[in-house]
Amino acid sequence: MKIQILNNIAHQGLDVLQKNDFSLSDSYSDVSGIVLRSHNLKELKISNSLLAIARAGAGTNNINIKDCSDNGVVVFNTPGANANAVKEMVLCSLILSKRDLVSGNKNLDSIDVESKNDEEIAKEIEGIKKQYVGEEVKGKTLGIIGLGAIGSMVAEQSMALGMNVVAFDPGLTVDNALRLPSSLKRCNKIEEVLGESDYLSLHLPLNQNTKNLIDAEKLKLMKEGAVLINFSRGGIVNEQDILEFLEKNHLYKYVTDFPTKNLLKRINKKKDVMIFPHLGASTMESEINCAVMACSQLSNFLKNGKIENSVNFPNINSEKYGKHRLFMTNNNEPGIISKIAECLASNKINILEFVNKSRGNLACNIIDTNDEVHVDVVSELGKISGVSNARLCY
Repeated sequence: MKIQILNNIAHQGLDVLQKNDFSLSDSYSDVSGIVLRSHNLKELKISNSLLAIARAGAGTNNINIKDCSDNGVVVFNTPGANANAVKEMVLCSLILSKRDLVSGNKNLDSIDVESKNDEEIAKEIEGIKKQYVGEEVKGKTLGIIGLGAIGSMVAEQSMALGMNVVAFDPGLTVDNALRLPSSLKRCNKIEEVLGESDYLSLHLPLNQNTKNLIDAEKLKLMKEGAVLINFSRGGIVNEQDILEFLEKNHLYKYVTDFPTKNLLKRINKKKDVMIFPHLGASTMESEINCAVMACSQLSNFLKNGKIENSVNFPNINSEKYGKHRLFMTNNNEPGIISKIAECLASNKINILEFVNKSRGNLACNIIDTNDEVHVDVVSELGKISGVSNARLCY
């Protein structure tokens, strides 16, 4: 099978694919899988050969998930693989947002060191120092929206810095809840978090429910002089509303990893915006973790039908009980499983193991058998109404 590689994927991840006998390509022709980071696949015309896409990162807003789901293409991401890198950036931003250490460092460049002695330089530095009196984070309240892999790590480390943490996450998983410190205050409404926070950090995916989540109505509820930190996605906030609340001095600073023209214009006029060039996950460790995780998930799926960390299909896994394994994706509708079983029975194929998992209106199946499965049988299964994909795993 051929895998198309988009963007720069760490070689440790590509090694996983090559060790499992996949062929790597930069062409889209006849590929079974795609590995990418930020490449835009929104307009991708899905070919009959494409079975899966693996995103080396958490966000998948650069992929048309609906088209993939309709065509039985499994989309993977790598939640948690870059969590530590982003967590460190958030902690860094907490401190930098009200202690202008970067400007203080740059200001040293203005000292004429050639014409002054150490005593004169020290006196000038004392004058510079007075411009950069900041605030400590200890004792302040950090609000966190989203307690996934990154949000929960930020919560734990912020409390270690002496901060109080309040958080809101309606979709909090049991695993993440168990990792949270007992002293963290969980709120039932986002509005409760906004009203208590000196700093607010966003850790959410960008989707229809979160687009423009932080708008003028939400910003009104925040404390005057609060800091907003966004390392999730730019679209989660209404940028125009952010700029208006900065102009009114209601919001002290906006820290983000997603530069835009308006934000760059703002930073040239004021110091109330801090922008990074999408560096949240830009560490060697993070890139390797994401690449290995994405490529391992893709390999396990194509070879064994195993799904882990898909954004559109349910997780599924099963020990192999027979010589041959079928994998199928279909609409989650009554009667499809019986049609699959009938098709196999009519072709004298005995089922040793049949695992079905569903997620919303989508489902997938792993079927093991010792009987030979001819390519015509696979084609017949793929033509069952409601089935989006059928294949043999090799």
